[in-house]
Amino acid sequence: MSKQTELVPPPLKNNCFSLPADTHWTPVAEALALLKKRLHVCVGTERLPLAQACGRILSEDVSAQRSNPPLPNSAVDGYGLRHDDIVEGPQNVPLVEGRSAAGAPFQGAVPAGHAVRILTGATIPEGVDTVILQEDVATDGSAIAFHGPLKKGSNTRCSGEDVAAGEVIFARGRRVIPADLALAAATGASHLSVFRRLRVAVVSTGDELAEPGAEARPDQIFDANRPMLLAMIAQFGFDPVDMGRAPDDRDALKGFLDEAANRSDLVLTSGGASAGDEDHMSALLNETGSMTLWRLAVKPGRPLALGMWANTPVFGLPGNPVAAKVCTLIFAKPAMDALGGAGWRDPVGLEVPAAFAKSKKAGRREYLRARLRDGCAEVFRSEGSGRISGLSWAEGLVELPDEAIDVQEGTTVLYYPYSAFGL
Repeated sequence: MSKQTELVPPPLKNNCFSLPADTHWTPVAEALALLKKRLHVCVGTERLPLAQACGRILSEDVSAQRSNPPLPNSAVDGYGLRHDDIVEGPQNVPLVEGRSAAGAPFQGAVPAGHAVRILTGATIPEGVDTVILQEDVATDGSAIAFHGPLKKGSNTRCSGEDVAAGEVIFARGRRVIPADLALAAATGASHLSVFRRLRVAVVSTGDELAEPGAEARPDQIFDANRPMLLAMIAQFGFDPVDMGRAPDDRDALKGFLDEAANRSDLVLTSGGASAGDEDHMSALLNETGSMTLWRLAVKPGRPLALGMWANTPVFGLPGNPVAAKVCTLIFAKPAMDALGGAGWRDPVGLEVPAAFAKSKKAGRREYLRARLRDGCAEVFRSEGSGRISGLSWAEGLVELPDEAIDVQEGTTVLYYPYSAFGL
């Protein structure tokens, strides 16, 4: 691979997460706009064979190297002839010897006043511009009999009617799906230029956490965030890097961050993102001068610590699993897309009737665990952020706006299925 394809973008600036002066509570839309403006691709590129390119993000436009189909061909099994030779009513046309089959085209031109046997996908010979279905023909092997008229060009495919040579078939930033491999192969590609996979490290923090399956003290809880976040990252199409659990010790956490920054392009931490005595994540980012505590006007979530560590962006997620998942979907996922080369991707929601009632005050945006049943959005029975079971019960999120809203059954609400985020 030539060095010209191994392009590495410049690092992000240390102040890329800074907020305007006197900002106290940041609305969701403003936070997303700031991230969209300040984040750019941070990974290099590589060129892969088609068999290895599915799920990867294109680093450049892909153009058709040749037309599809490359030559005019027949759409049916039948007989090819010249439209000018077709008359109205019954007629007989002599057959030339030979046939045109896919991969074995007829050699030479079909003389005027003659027809040729042609099969589906076969190249249309010179002298032929129309094909008649074999079901509409009687033949004795030396001639065909049928009824005219027939529309010129019937049952034929033009060269390039699907894609013309030189046409852009995929744009930079597209994530390759299996169907794309078919079109790329059909138009002559054997390799695709893609961004290297964004590496996302996950660090859990807190002495109150125990490893799943291990012995846990009565005052401990099992680390639920790390397995969830690592799986989400993999489903997003990025490379998860499991950094384990860091204790409530500033020096030890510094070591975790150093190693995570060395092994990844983005670090996700959970816990320690606020401003308490044991919130060492915020304290360490503050020491570098790059930390910004985004107090988001969102429920669940609120504090989101953002900063840079060794030129690597760090997202300090809330420790609560419900808030950690919501903040990952709403804030970290589009940031990953931007850093990984896909560009900023806003999820596409559905406007559906509510199957619940709720009165919400103005001042912050809310996300409710929800799912669709009979075309309506129903929400989890409890809004408590500690109710982890609601994450599995739900199949998406209902978004309630920053403004006050009184939702009754039948009120139109905005529903985001988890698939809108890539899950």
